[in-house]
Amino acid sequence: MLYFKFLAMNLNAVLQYRLSAWLAALGQLMTTLFSFLSISLLFSRFGVLSGWTFAETALCFSVTSIAFAFAECFARGFDTFSGLVISGDFDRILLRPRGTLVQVLGAKTEITRLGRVILGFAILAFVIREAKIDWTPSKIITLCLMITGGASVFTGVFILGAAVCFFTLEGLEVINIFTDGGRELASYPLPVYGKWARRFFTFIIPFGCMNYLPLMYLTGRADRFPLLYMLTPLAGFVFLLPCVLVWRIGVRHYTSTGS
Repeated sequence: MLYFKFLAMNLNAVLQYRLSAWLAALGQLMTTLFSFLSISLLFSRFGVLSGWTFAETALCFSVTSIAFAFAECFARGFDTFSGLVISGDFDRILLRPRGTLVQVLGAKTEITRLGRVILGFAILAFVIREAKIDWTPSKIITLCLMITGGASVFTGVFILGAAVCFFTLEGLEVINIFTDGGRELASYPLPVYGKWARRFFTFIIPFGCMNYLPLMYLTGRADRFPLLYMLTPLAGFVFLLPCVLVWRIGVRHYTSTGS
């Protein structure tokens, strides 16, 4: 498959400078660690936050960190897409007999982001025991859906940010509100935010569907329609559809930097 060939090429390029790659991965790991410590300090002061315990919030944080790291690792090409438009390299992509999405997806792979993935799974292994959740096969499936659905949501946001470049050339900093800002927002259960934020990040950009709603099912708070809460992470995959549509509209409006 073409994407896996791109992945192998990017991996070989990274391994040419192994020390730099290891240091970058360590830096990403430490960034996630300090974010986790800030949550720990917050709960050491207040005990609970809007009815959620530290272990439950840490579960939310770890899932979000893993999902975001996977999206950054494998969909980084969209986050740096403005460079392709400005340099005119996207013209060459259009000339190749392959889909533009696959080519941009494989243009850049940040393997060093796996440092966040490793720490995210380490935190997850710790809080699974501390959260006092009665783990069943359905809850394990839900946890897996939270990670994959969350990665899909962040990938969709990256695609939207890249699609904006067809009209503005330069990427807009406002997109970072929904990428890095979305990661920070999704690290906490949604009840800690206002009503408008809960609605927007559930029904427009479904961060709540990949962490808060399924977390209610995991912690036994979903008294009615538990199956619905279990399956809400699937909204992350559905979210990709309009994102791809916006991308295709952008491609049709692309006029090249030289025209």
